[in-house]
Amino acid sequence: MSFSETISPFLGRCILIWFYMTGAMDILANWHQIAILIEAKHVPLAPLALLVALIVIFMGCLSLLFGYHTRHGALMLFVLTVSAAVVLHDYWNVDDPARRIAEFGIFARDWAIAGGLLLMVGMGPGPFAMDNRGGGGGGGKRR
Repeated sequence: MSFSETISPFLGRCILIWFYMTGAMDILANWHQIAILIEAKHVPLAPLALLVALIVIFMGCLSLLFGYHTRHGALMLFVLTVSAAVVLHDYWNVDDPARRIAEFGIFARDWAIAGGLLLMVGMGPGPFAMDNRGGGGGGGKRR
């Protein structure tokens, strides 16, 4: 197997973990301010929504890290990412051109990441994953 078939899927999972964990650390460090921003987007029970998002992030990242139920973890992160993009970065409702461009950039970034997660849902975690050890996991290679 080549580098691209062995190491790159694991490195890709690590980069996604870094992206989501830095976001989770930001949520934890700025909980109150982020809850206020989410409430401004008319999300009901913003603190509870943040808690659910953190749980999904931590579970999804653990899944990606160990390659255990990787497809399920990637799907959870996909749903969270698309939901956040549509609800929190609704650039089509922004009047200020500079802010609209910034919101669109974040919206597009989130959809690009969601696309990578969908690739993982479809193709699996790669060879360095517990899913490929046989007997369970639910996320390894399709036979």
